[in-house]
Amino acid sequence: MSIKVSDFILQRLREWDVEHVFAYPGDGINGLLAAWGRADDKPRFVQSRHEEMSAFQAVGYAKFSGRVGVCAATSGPGAIHLLNGLYDAKLDHVPVVAIVGQTDRSAMGGSYQQEIDLLSLYKDVASDFCEMVTVPEQLPNVIDRAVRTAHAKRTVTALIVPADVQELDYSPPPHAFKMVPSSLGSPSYAPVPAAADLARAATVLNEGEKVAVLIGQGARNARPEIEALADVLAAGVAKALLGKDVLPDDLPYVTGSIGLLGTRPSYEMMRDCDTLLVVGSSFPYTQFLPEFGRARAVQIDIDPFMVGLRYPFEVNLVGDAAETLKALLPQLKRKKHGSWRKKIEKDTARWWKVMEGRAEVDADPVNPEYVVHALDALLPDDVMLSADSGSAANWYARHLRMRGTMRGSLSGTLATMGPGVPYAIGAKFAHPDRPAVAIVGDGAMQMNGMAELITAAKYCRDWQDPRLVVAVLNNQDLNQVTWEMRAMSGAPQFLPSQALPDVPYADFARSVGLGGVRVEEPGGVESAWKQALAADRPFVIDFRTDPAVAPIPPHADLDQVEATAAAILKGDSDRGGMVRQGLKAKIREILPGRGHARHGDEGA
Repeated sequence: MSIKVSDFILQRLREWDVEHVFAYPGDGINGLLAAWGRADDKPRFVQSRHEEMSAFQAVGYAKFSGRVGVCAATSGPGAIHLLNGLYDAKLDHVPVVAIVGQTDRSAMGGSYQQEIDLLSLYKDVASDFCEMVTVPEQLPNVIDRAVRTAHAKRTVTALIVPADVQELDYSPPPHAFKMVPSSLGSPSYAPVPAAADLARAATVLNEGEKVAVLIGQGARNARPEIEALADVLAAGVAKALLGKDVLPDDLPYVTGSIGLLGTRPSYEMMRDCDTLLVVGSSFPYTQFLPEFGRARAVQIDIDPFMVGLRYPFEVNLVGDAAETLKALLPQLKRKKHGSWRKKIEKDTARWWKVMEGRAEVDADPVNPEYVVHALDALLPDDVMLSADSGSAANWYARHLRMRGTMRGSLSGTLATMGPGVPYAIGAKFAHPDRPAVAIVGDGAMQMNGMAELITAAKYCRDWQDPRLVVAVLNNQDLNQVTWEMRAMSGAPQFLPSQALPDVPYADFARSVGLGGVRVEEPGGVESAWKQALAADRPFVIDFRTDPAVAPIPPHADLDQVEATAAAILKGDSDRGGMVRQGLKAKIREILPGRGHARHGDEGA
């Protein structure tokens, strides 16, 4: 019995153990849709509300499962809509395969409806592998290479399948000239650097007295080795944002995030160290690494094209993080846990107290830092966290402490708006037995998060654990850009571009069968979190937060920050009043014409 090309595509995906395809229908993939009907919806077609969300869901699935994510869309506009999510995957080194339709071959070149030069359009985002299927005999090779390349290179690949090709009878490549047969499987490998390179790296690390370690998502499989190395070298460990879940934050030497959204202990450790080891990270902000010439540096990365970037490394090791560290550890000399390590631990403990103080500062109506800080102690140990780009990412980076088997991610390199909710949905398909929490700004929620609540409502009864909590930081402001304008351009808030309408997010959630509550005063924050985390369905919390609470730059004076927080907490003391008035005056400089400062301005 003959099968169609479309049938074979789904069959081959099943043979690659693909269980979900995040997609949106259209006539450019009608052949595939018909095949899905014949295949009893295997792999499962997960319908988003927009193709960009399908791509984001595939990215979230891949990030939280460690497997290849697959998305699909129709020709023309559908294929175009996928691009932002695909670039998010490419820049964060996430394996995703895109399958897109195209107009019939007979119409190509005729300026036909929805005809787009997809090979040209996709040649950058899917630069490692992008092919158009024009005859059945190209299969299964192009499918196998797309999946294998995405997995091996942790990148985006694409298949373009014209609508008429989808309907052709499938015939495999024969044992003949110019035919390319193929096979399944993407074998794992764990490369280790040459012995001479390992010895050079060990020499650098052994000769250092103040060792700092920076880890990224590429160190995720090396948690025991990182912990052992930090112990042997008496080092502190900072985390790039995509590596936030690599090590738990209850380890006293883990200084937290680094960079613009980072912590003061991470900043100071990088400033003062004499030796730097970077494992599995391409952290881009050189100004948050040691001054050139101050520290000797070693890098470990599995990708030979990513070593040597960002800093003048003395030794570059190309290899799997865990296996490389296993080979390196026996060559390292144990250092005493002296003043360097003790200072790191003391500074880190102090930082968390400062964050607690920041969360307790009064705001109008609710301090966003308190919203996220209150969640920290309530998080299940197996929760999957996502955060959207914007000020929400600041509070995610600084107030949530990873522990247990928690996982977390956001759009690290592209820093695009909108992936918070679809990431969480993708994570739920990766692990339907685990709870998920998405922390998003109202700008991102209005951009696309609200529509994806419909997707959550559509599928939540299929998840063993139905909990998916969406926390909306509703400050009626595109807050991150507002603060960037003030800090970088010296400009006040430009309301026509920054002001957002107040939307009843919780009401909308309830209208589609989900749970929801609006919180307008600090006393309701903790109970709302508890209610959402105990719900039997996805749940939206609409937190009315103060846009005047600003992130702390990691290079701000810590003593001043701590004193300011303490003084404000005292409220009626003379010092507290003086600090309060001084901060109000500063806010008036930044925001002329506001009349009076709001309580949240003390956080600025």
